[in-house]
Amino acid sequence: MAREVFVYEAIRTPRGRGRFDGSLADAKPLHLVSGLLRELTHRLGVSGDDVDEIVLGTVNPHGEQGSVLARIAALAAGWGDHASGLQVNRFCASGSEAVHIGTAKIAAGQAELVVAGGVESMSRVPMGSDGGPWAEDIDGATAGIYVPQGVSADIIATVDGLKREEADLFALRSHQRAAAARDAGYFARSIVPVLDASGMPMLDKDELIRADTNPEKLANLKPSFAGVGAVGYDAVAQDTYPELDAVRHIHTPGNSSGIADAAALVLLGSAEAGERHGLTARGRIAGCVTIGCDPTIMLAGPGPAVDRLLANAGLGYDDIDLFEVNEAFASVALRFVKHSGIDPEKMNPNGGAIALGHPLGATGAILLGTVLDELERRGGKRGVVTLCAAGGMAIATLIERV
Repeated sequence: MAREVFVYEAIRTPRGRGRFDGSLADAKPLHLVSGLLRELTHRLGVSGDDVDEIVLGTVNPHGEQGSVLARIAALAAGWGDHASGLQVNRFCASGSEAVHIGTAKIAAGQAELVVAGGVESMSRVPMGSDGGPWAEDIDGATAGIYVPQGVSADIIATVDGLKREEADLFALRSHQRAAAARDAGYFARSIVPVLDASGMPMLDKDELIRADTNPEKLANLKPSFAGVGAVGYDAVAQDTYPELDAVRHIHTPGNSSGIADAAALVLLGSAEAGERHGLTARGRIAGCVTIGCDPTIMLAGPGPAVDRLLANAGLGYDDIDLFEVNEAFASVALRFVKHSGIDPEKMNPNGGAIALGHPLGATGAILLGTVLDELERRGGKRGVVTLCAAGGMAIATLIERV
């Protein structure tokens, strides 16, 4: 019988603006991860001598984020040579996939303690810079009926009849909720400030939140993907969805996720490992699911993924207290509400990636910590984390508070 897997801690850096002038632009990915590893030692007393494996999700795994960053970060953090490392890429689901791999290893008895998470420094290693068959091989693009993700988000909006005003209103809510949560200290437990070489803070709070945004500012932003759609990708979408008379481009920089720099780590372990190291469990990983879906509309998988997750657990949507749905684009989160029929107040109560940013490889692990923190604050029992991913994939994780 598989062993239960517990969450003993979940920490993250603040999310910095993923541009050359962002506060974390001078922080290498190695620095972000090694700082969090040292924080785990500071908080819990665990180190590389205790941990069997470090699994990191990274979506652009080359240059400073290449090689096996997890192993190198352990050595850079002074964690010794016991913990092995693994780097994984499932596009935007990478951080959650790292958690799933760690969970599977512990459940199977292959490991006792695993650090899982992710890192993405989008200011230093730009999105898409690792190339790949979509970008560099026409056979890869045609085989998957490829369109850029932003066009896919606009396809969802068109199919669902989502209006620009609705998407902007959702974005406004994301910023308002994120600002309120930050000001109330809801993120303080998980955030570990990033320090420079002299020990001075580079960033100690999330940088992308725009508390002063309003409907007028959002309405004045131009659609981001109309141009790329016009060069042929709208035609590809209409070939796949002939019922569409046109693709309506409603997504802008204001209602899409922000480019960000961040890292996040989750300490997973068996009950025996927790007892041996004097750790107190915060949550239990109660289910893990990944699915594939239509590669053209691409981002519509969270609903079906959560359907399967809950069916596997013998639960319904009403049994879940909180949902963290990655706000890759407004249409993705709003489709999840439509698909599931949940009360929107149960989804992303402290804002999401539209306001806070989406550091690709780290986001899944960040959201796990976010939902666990909020379950503890509210006294809730169960939370679900779900993310869409490029290529027509999605991931979902069920966590129960202990």
